[in-house]
Amino acid sequence: QLVESGGGLVQAGGSLTLSCAASGRAFNLYAVGWFRQAPGKEREFVAGIGRSSENTDTANSVKGRFTVSRDNSKNTAYLQMNSLKPEDTAVYFCALRTGSSPRPATNHYDYWGQGTRVTVSS
Repeated sequence: QLVESGGGLVQAGGSLTLSCAASGRAFNLYAVGWFRQAPGKEREFVAGIGRSSENTDTANSVKGRFTVSRDNSKNTAYLQMNSLKPEDTAVYFCALRTGSSPRPATNHYDYWGQGTRVTVSS
């Protein structure tokens, strides 16, 4: 089970940190991906991190503003979001992938959370 938290309403330029808590699985065997889906749009890759944090990947649209991390001792991954923009408004999902590295495509992921909503006001 994956549970995202930390979403909410924030003004443009503000920050939020999302958490993804995993249970029932060997969290350190999975790469983690963060995705988002805005109304009327397809789900898109935001950032990902390898099993032991050995590699990360970040979408160009959030590069330099968002940072992905994980703490395997807490079975939790994080997405630190700074300098938020109205176009970052979406439901954010975390997902687990059986593999060492993250991938940008949704079909590479085996388990998904229910999502947490982020709204950025202008």
